Amino acid sequence: MKKIIIAAFFLINYVSAEAQFSRYTIQLKNKLFNSYSTNNPSAFLSQKAIDRRVKYNIAIDSTDLPITQKYIDSIKLAGNVTILNKSKWLNQITILTTDASAINKITNFYFVESVNNIAAKPLKENKKDTLQKNKKIQFKNNITISYTPYSKEQALNNYYNYGLTLNEIKLNNGQFLHNIGMRGQNMLIGVLDAGFYKYNSLPAMDSMNLNNRVIETWDFVNNETSVVEDNSHGMSCLSTIVGNIPNNFIGNSPEASVLLYRSEEGVTEYPIEEFNWVCALERADSAGALVITTSLGYTTFDNASFDHTYSNMNGKTTTAAKGGTFAHRKGMLLFTAMGNEGTNSWKYLSTPADLDSTISVGAVNTSGNIANFSSYGPTSDGRVKPEACTVGWNAYVQNPNNTIGQGNGTSYACPKMAGLGTCLWQAFPELNNYAIRNAIIKSGSIFNNPDDRKGYGIPDMKKAFAILLPQFSKITNYSNNDCAININWQSKDVGSMQYIVERRLTNESNYTVLKNINGSEDILAIHQYEFKDTVKTTLPSTVAVYRIKQVIDTTTAGYTTVNIDSVSFNLNQCIASTEIISLLPNPAQNNCTIKIETPYNIPNLIIRILDIKGNIVSSQKFNKPIGVSLFKLPIYFLAKGIYIVGVYNNDELIENKKLIKQ
Repeated sequence: MKKIIIAAFFLINYVSAEAQFSRYTIQLKNKLFNSYSTNNPSAFLSQKAIDRRVKYNIAIDSTDLPITQKYIDSIKLAGNVTILNKSKWLNQITILTTDASAINKITNFYFVESVNNIAAKPLKENKKDTLQKNKKIQFKNNITISYTPYSKEQALNNYYNYGLTLNEIKLNNGQFLHNIGMRGQNMLIGVLDAGFYKYNSLPAMDSMNLNNRVIETWDFVNNETSVVEDNSHGMSCLSTIVGNIPNNFIGNSPEASVLLYRSEEGVTEYPIEEFNWVCALERADSAGALVITTSLGYTTFDNASFDHTYSNMNGKTTTAAKGGTFAHRKGMLLFTAMGNEGTNSWKYLSTPADLDSTISVGAVNTSGNIANFSSYGPTSDGRVKPEACTVGWNAYVQNPNNTIGQGNGTSYACPKMAGLGTCLWQAFPELNNYAIRNAIIKSGSIFNNPDDRKGYGIPDMKKAFAILLPQFSKITNYSNNDCAININWQSKDVGSMQYIVERRLTNESNYTVLKNINGSEDILAIHQYEFKDTVKTTLPSTVAVYRIKQVIDTTTAGYTTVNIDSVSFNLNQCIASTEIISLLPNPAQNNCTIKIETPYNIPNLIIRILDIKGNIVSSQKFNKPIGVSLFKLPIYFLAKGIYIVGVYNNDELIENKKLIKQ
């Protein structure tokens, strides 16, 4: 009898105190009695999710197992209960009920850790409402779509004519990725937001829609497939990724495929939205997404008892932070908006931007100046935030009224950065999300001196590419056969790139350029290369160091060279050279004579002049007989400086000589 009275007392007080709530989170203790096993992952994981785990050596564990169905069935049958969403990572479910006896019954189940109210009764929404609080978007200076003619710069160097968005893409050197063929093809991005109003009929998304690159849609608020009638915020964010209006408006990953998931309620603000967001991450994992972008953030709620404090912004406490950590561990790369609280009393970042494994994104303008509204770092445990910044101040986006306009918010900076990160990862799918994230951070404009406004600064995609290239490229094989050297290597290149093979012997202070090899094709791809050399020296115990360098942007003024690998050979005394080569005069002004003496004839003698960067500025072919021959080299057209004259028997280098042009 005493037990019944206590239970009745609890029930009366529970109904009185919590009558305003109708949605609850149920934390389960375990996954016992589960019908699935990690030994058979194909029974509960999609093949794409399995492939990602195998590719990046990610263990399949109990967090991948679905929630025990027996537990779900018991909760559903406890009374007037509707199951809303389930998170296998958190081992939680959300329910809708006003049945207090059902809550009491569920609380006493042996497998239930806790039952917590998480939101009030759902309100009817005006589907086109803009977001509230720190998630709101601000449109201004709306313009009618106009077509911008090609500029000389775009016509000569860029794959796209970016029109209005040229200065935005240039801020991060993103056009470099597009120009080498990395435009998001075959990459899948999960976009998590409050809705994607009219995404299927607006001009910026024409290319995406015509090519069926919306792979899946799901509304975690209403548990339905359609997201097209909901809030327009997600649609505008999406446009900065996949937008493609030629000569006018180009997104940062215009050929990517997307998942469009609605996790946010537009008219209320409760922690259930964080839970929905985690469920969306899980679905994106199953669908095979590599990149996630979310322009949502949580600090305060409609009921102050749920409010986060700044101390909660430590990447570990909130539901969003916990779920985001799982997503990163499962191999996905997350981008999150810092928030628009810079001018408010809160001023700091929101969750899930506090995650230690995300790239939180702050907003700047096209000049690189930080927006005053962009939220401040650091996290409460002292980590640098944001990890990256890009244009979110006067950023061009697709409006719901068929125009391209400018808007403000880290909401726009985040998907822009996610689009660039997608193209960067497309270039190096062999590397995991940790490597891509680190390269983006290290390419930041103030990486060595971060602050609490720009964090690590504005990433440079060409620099990030250069950081990743040596992690993939390498010398694959090498041999030494009586001082005849053979080196094989692999790397990635396009036709505008170039390799420089250099050598330095023990008695030399500088490297000597031995050969230049041009890249091939229009789209970045893996290629294999070979180089042969014969070392001739009378010095004992000679060490020959060979270095492979790759020039990744020969078509631009920003000549960027990457050392991709090197190898050393310990050589015994090699046969002294029987060739005698000299330059007369040296230094020289207009002409130089090269004297070559060999005990054999050379039907295909090649004499090349290279500048200090390794570029061939002159190349001549001769038929040389046995003995001494003189060849005149015109150099009047060369600028003053130091050059290398290389003498080759076919493709085999005989010797290099330094030439000084006066």
